[in-house]
Amino acid sequence: MGCRDVHAATVLAFLSGTASVAGLLAAVLLPNWRQMRLYTFNKNERNVTVYSGLWIKCARFDGSRDCVIYDPQWYTAVDQLDLRVLQFTLPLSMFTAVSALFLCLIGMCNTAFVSTVPNIKLAKCLVNSAGCHLVAGLLFLLACAICLTPSVWVIFYNNYLNRKYEPIFSFDISVFIAIASAGGLFFTSVLLFLWYCACKSLPSPFWQPLYSHAPSMHSYASQPYSARSRLSAIEIDIPVVTHAS
Repeated sequence: MGCRDVHAATVLAFLSGTASVAGLLAAVLLPNWRQMRLYTFNKNERNVTVYSGLWIKCARFDGSRDCVIYDPQWYTAVDQLDLRVLQFTLPLSMFTAVSALFLCLIGMCNTAFVSTVPNIKLAKCLVNSAGCHLVAGLLFLLACAICLTPSVWVIFYNNYLNRKYEPIFSFDISVFIAIASAGGLFFTSVLLFLWYCACKSLPSPFWQPLYSHAPSMHSYASQPYSARSRLSAIEIDIPVVTHAS
């Protein structure tokens, strides 16, 4: 596998990273991180379920899809520590993953459209596509850690709330979406790392272009001094024969 080719691994990694970012965006926007179910013993009333998201809160009666109470200012008054942490970590994870996608796209475009023999004057300014993919893989792994840790903490914090108050709390679908998106980010980083390890050996440092100078220069390189010295010595030892008339 050569680093100068666009492979299915890099394309699949880019698609997987895009799907993971879309999943994170859905998890951030959906008001389904935690449910608080309120029961009533009055037969003339219905039970109420309160859905808490990162930015809004919605209360619904059982069997209804309309919000009886809709609080769009919930993000300013979040009183649950895990949701407050997620308000900062999930957007940070999305920003890191988008940066990784941008680097991955630069690497693929550089591989697909840049000539294999670069201009020697611009060689030091070129982008190494393999280096882009390596840094993108590290950023995807970082985004996975930033997203996964607080998302899993929601599950344990939910159990803490049930023990502290009453067993009326339960985590909702956004938790599973965030964890699945974190898994997608991890899968993307693994794909990029595997692709990088399967590449040919790269010059050091890895962010330098694959060609430090034009390949044609190698064919016109002069012979080492030692070889020229030996050749000169042989030529000097050859006797010159002249015929007298």
